[in-house]
Amino acid sequence: MGSLRAFEPDTATRTLLRCAADDVRRTSGARVGDLVEAALVRTLTDTVGVDETGRVFVITGDIPAMWLRDSTTQLTPYLRFLDRSTQLAGLVEGVVRRQFGFLAHDSYANAFNDGPTGAHYDPDDVCDDPEVWEQKYEVDSLCYPVTLAHTLWRRTGRTAFLDRQVHDVLRAIVAQLRAEQDHDSSPYRFERDTAIPTETLARGGRGSAVARTGMTWSGFRPSDDACTYGYNVPANLFAAQALRSLGEIAEEVLDDAALAQDARVLSEELADAVTAHGIVPGPDGAPIYAYEVDGLGGVLVMDDANTPSLLSLPLIAPDVLDRTVWEATRTAILGPANPHWFSGTALEGIGSPHTRAHRVWPIALAVQGLVGTPADRIRLLATIARTDAGTGHIHESIDVDDPTVFTRPWFSWAESMFCELALQVADEGAARVE
Repeated sequence: MGSLRAFEPDTATRTLLRCAADDVRRTSGARVGDLVEAALVRTLTDTVGVDETGRVFVITGDIPAMWLRDSTTQLTPYLRFLDRSTQLAGLVEGVVRRQFGFLAHDSYANAFNDGPTGAHYDPDDVCDDPEVWEQKYEVDSLCYPVTLAHTLWRRTGRTAFLDRQVHDVLRAIVAQLRAEQDHDSSPYRFERDTAIPTETLARGGRGSAVARTGMTWSGFRPSDDACTYGYNVPANLFAAQALRSLGEIAEEVLDDAALAQDARVLSEELADAVTAHGIVPGPDGAPIYAYEVDGLGGVLVMDDANTPSLLSLPLIAPDVLDRTVWEATRTAILGPANPHWFSGTALEGIGSPHTRAHRVWPIALAVQGLVGTPADRIRLLATIARTDAGTGHIHESIDVDDPTVFTRPWFSWAESMFCELALQVADEGAARVE
């Protein structure tokens, strides 16, 4: 494989992004608009590479590997422009093609190299495939490419990318989600020689014990941390939503009624299993969604900043969640009932066990705004912009008392979610003016 060249937005795309940032400036001020314009351009020029054949590769910003999750979420703010920018639509199509190529290669891996480079997060991992950066099985790695493909098709009418390979991978996704409803029969194992328990799986790489519940098993969370209990509730609801999208593609584009039916049946099974096993009494007795369960009595009440999260369910699983249960869940997780909710003199919000205590993630603040009220969005947008420590970048996590203490000087996913929040505020501001 030849070397990658940086993606270069054309004049029309740059103009489109500049106009969008101008809308932000009018509603949220010059500094927020400047942050948004710089981030929208930077994600394209500094994380997206294209080789001589036109294949696309997307890094996270500071790690030279392509995550199926991050490469989707980094594109979030650009999806609103797909019907106005042929270049951006082509880029998203290229990302979808690459994602499904990766899934065809290894549907259990979460992050890949640009070819068989042999690079690995940990060279001593059991998986020594030279094309795989890391083989942590996360349900969302199967779901994000499906939802991105569905969005591209619905917003542009493009179908050429939904080719035979994609068709085969869609079948494999349904089969794998179903197979992992009975994880003890699964061939997947992950072990890493480490003293950090969230970096490996117990029981010889199988993970903690689970009973069959109808939910599908996940080894790791979207934070890349090992699940405490094998059934991650937000991931299962995200999978139920993604399977609906998969069914629409199968029926309306691929003319595969059997696959469409299989996907819809499995979607219902996952949603029903969450209702039966994933809803528990909250702090005030009202039913809420647990974060993880095992079907054996193990229940984890918390939320994590990384999506799919419980907080993000209206964004990633709008058609399968119980809105009343989610409202009670939101109240619980945006407070002390969530062990990863932190409050300080500079900000408050949801963090993650992936980073230190008393750190809030801007991704979670952006999600909190996007699922909240217009007033919430304005307030949280200002909070994120105010706590960038003057760097002009959005970070992974921020100390609640001192924004100059943060992790990851540049995290593209966080910047994209900040942009999405700012663009939503701008849209609502324009509507108020009209």
